[in-house]
Amino acid sequence: MLDSKTIKKIEDFVYLKPRSIQEIAQHIGKSWRTADRYVSYIEEEFGNISTRTFREGTRGALKIAYWASIEKLKGSVFQKQLEEQIMHGREKGDFSAFDIFQHVPDKNKTAWMKKGDSEIKLGRLKEFKELLLKAKKQILFFSGNLSFINYKDKETDIFSVLEEIVKKGITIKVICRVDLAGRENIEKMLSLNFKHGKELIEIRHREQPLRATIIDNTLFSMKEMKEPTGKERELNKRLFIFYTIKNKEWAEWLSKIFWKMFNTSIGSDKRLQEMDKIF
Repeated sequence: MLDSKTIKKIEDFVYLKPRSIQEIAQHIGKSWRTADRYVSYIEEEFGNISTRTFREGTRGALKIAYWASIEKLKGSVFQKQLEEQIMHGREKGDFSAFDIFQHVPDKNKTAWMKKGDSEIKLGRLKEFKELLLKAKKQILFFSGNLSFINYKDKETDIFSVLEEIVKKGITIKVICRVDLAGRENIEKMLSLNFKHGKELIEIRHREQPLRATIIDNTLFSMKEMKEPTGKERELNKRLFIFYTIKNKEWAEWLSKIFWKMFNTSIGSDKRLQEMDKIF
């Protein structure tokens, strides 16, 4: 049975240098087939290990597992430039989601835009709920301070939706600010782990510019907000823009960026413990 101790043992072993599945099998005292199944699970669920098979289809085929953070993101020159902008950004104003949207084929994208004072009043919560419920294995969140978990209207309560997702056994990974201002949101989100006796939600601290949700590495949504400038003939009211991308290549690209951030960020537990020493 694959438990957290075995997962860590495999991760620590592969982190040092690339390993063959046979080496991993010997390290954990399991058969090749079992080790291969464990590695595939870690690759799919956590994204911090990747695999590659050499001489595939031959009797001498060799499958290697390696730490995913050392893998360079593949893609066009545009993707490499976008990655650099995202990785260096800290505030949501440091990057425009439209810069991703413009490179995606028309058949794989939609956008919705509306002016208003509050995102909750725009009538988008039902669509967000439907997006989240599409998940079968995993949801990745790029967030600011997790304020969206408190969104609700007459028909939809996002926190209840997240609880429903946890009940299904779907993993949720989050990158956001873990600080005093958003502490209540962090603790509220993590309370679902305790309530249902599952460690499915993991949150790590990082200031980053994206507000996005990735579903099963196959599709994602992004949110962008433009504040009024107060200048004549320019934006006079807050503008919300929502982009939905249904393109596996771009979803996998953005997922790689998520894991690159996630694997180099500090866990929420550590941050909360340090806060307790001060506040």
